[in-house]
Parts: sequence; structure tokens; C-alpha cells
Amino acid sequence: MDISIRVPLVTDIQAVGAALGRLAQPGDMVMLNGPLGAGKTTMTQGIARGLGVKGKVSSPTFVIAQIHHGATMDLVHVDAYRLGSIEELDALDLDTSLDVSLTVVEWGAGKVETLSGDRLEITIERPEGAQAGLDPEDLFMDAPRTLSLRSFGARGDEFLKDLVADADVAKLITATEQADEAATDGDDEVLSDSVKGL
Repeated sequence: MDISIRVPLVTDIQAVGAALGRLAQPGDMVMLNGPLGAGKTTMTQGIARGLGVKGKVSSPTFVIAQIHHGATMDLVHVDAYRLGSIEELDALDLDTSLDVSLTVVEWGAGKVETLSGDRLEITIERPEGAQAGLDPEDLFMDAPRTLSLRSFGARGDEFLKDLVADADVAKLITATEQADEAATDGDDEVLSDSVKGL
């Protein structure tokens, strides 16, 4: 199952994340993809909020993995950017079992898919042109993004269906559909005007 959602604000990324945290079950895995500054850690902060994690959640770039204790289950937050293989993650000997936690992996594409056939992959895209010439100070500016969500396996499908049914996420999906519809209607009007001019 695949779905795309446009999120106008960083707080919307966190709201989708919070819904993921509320809906997660032990053993779930979420892989977050996207360029630097896209909002992967922001999404993870929302997920942590949904799980009832207290304290700061930041990217575990240099420690590779952090465990945050939540009210419902632990959050295992992995930054796979520096991992050469899944064996390196295994070698960390995390003091929690992935099958009783929610595992969120940033930069995991091509590295951690074997951890779980049932997973949700989310690619966070910044608007066209947002990367070119962007001042590093502005990497985290509040700019619209597109979330492309894809589920794998039966649990991944169930997780995504539950997410789509969440009230906060449903509002964002409706707004995305309305914007797409308005854009299509505008394209039709331009085409119609062009044909009239012939």
C-alpha cells in the first residue's frame, strides 16, 4: 500500500509521527528516508511523543542507536548513516529486544530491510529547488514537505491503514487530495482556454 501526504508545517510532520507512536505495536519498524534537513528526526520526535517518551530525542548519529523508554514501549532510534552492514547494528548489543519495541531507522535504505519484512517506509521530500543553494542555517526552516508512505508485509499494511484512519492524519490526506484536485482543475481550465484560442 502506498500513499502520499503533503505537510505544510514541521508541526504536521510531528503530528503524523505522534499518530505513528500512538498506533505502534511492539515489534513494529519504521524506516525514514530523505535528504539532510528533510525532517527524519523531527518525525522521530513526534513518534516519541506518541509513545509517551519523556526527555529530548535527537539524532543518534555518533552513537548509532539510542533507546528511549516510553509509556507504552521502548523506542529504539537508529541512525544507520555510518553503518556499513546490519551486522554492525547487531554488534551494538542493544539492551532491549527489537520485538518488544518500536524501531525507527533513519538512513536505513539498503542496510536494514532484513530486520523486518513487515515495516513502514516513509520518504520525506522537500519541495523542488529547496536543496539547491540552501543556506545550511535554513536546513530546518518550516517549508512544505511530501511524505511518501509505503507498507511492507501484513503488519505494515495494517499499520498504514490505521495511520490513514487517524483523525489528524486524515485531515492532512483530505487537504492533499483537495490541493491535487484544485491543481488538476486549474490545468483543465488552462487546457480549455488554450483549445479555445485555436
